[in-house]
Amino acid sequence: MKNAVSLPLIVALALLGAGAVAPVAAAEAAPRRTWTVEGTAREALVHVPAAAKTQPTPVVFAFHGHGGTMQQAARSFRYHQVWPEAIVVYMQGLNTPGQLTDPEGKRPGWQPAPGDQGDRDLKFFDTVLASLRADYRVDDRRIYSTGHSNGGGFTYLLWAMRGEVFAAMAPSGALVSRRAPPLKPKPALHVAGEKDELVKFAWQQQMIASVKGINQCGAGEPWEKIATRYASPIGAPLVTYIHPGGHGFPAAAPALIVTFFKQHAKP
Repeated sequence: MKNAVSLPLIVALALLGAGAVAPVAAAEAAPRRTWTVEGTAREALVHVPAAAKTQPTPVVFAFHGHGGTMQQAARSFRYHQVWPEAIVVYMQGLNTPGQLTDPEGKRPGWQPAPGDQGDRDLKFFDTVLASLRADYRVDDRRIYSTGHSNGGGFTYLLWAMRGEVFAAMAPSGALVSRRAPPLKPKPALHVAGEKDELVKFAWQQQMIASVKGINQCGAGEPWEKIATRYASPIGAPLVTYIHPGGHGFPAAAPALIVTFFKQHAKP
């Protein structure tokens, strides 16, 4: 199978899908930080464990869906609660035109493809990572990205454009843009809802099939009771969590994603 994803309906649509999430208990707030990227103020909520200045520390980047916020992401994803030993960065997007929703770009989101919006979000990611490396003992073997809907699409874009940085990826309810470079093998976990009417489940099934080919995956076997793991002879397994819901981010996903991330570090 070719590394490039071939989907007749795949454009950047899914990357800009609405960021619906399942309701969860309120999360403990993480401190807000601000960076200036090419003259524009950018923000994120950043959870930093006490040992981050003295011990190598993993980093999780988390991206909300289109129309979402970093506060909403912290409440819904709650990675800082599930993995308090990690630095967790809930990034805030800027207003971005959507192709499934919000064509005028009145709500925040992420660039769908290379070159869009002047690559402002790729530059934002680069700036934040450089800042974390300057301030803390970042474990460069354990850097991860995850996101839902448009944020999941941006996670796929980071895989395509900054793949060498990451140990593993976990997109949810998303596809990769046809305009992105081919993905290279990487441990990944993909979350999809069988009743997703925004980012069609059939599209995501084709995305999953493509990643299986890229990662040279074999037959699947049960993983963590509710997911399926496809082993890879090149060290790039794929885990799929297919839930019976729609486009919302399922409450069981954060624990699965953290478990998966903890199992994967770069050589």
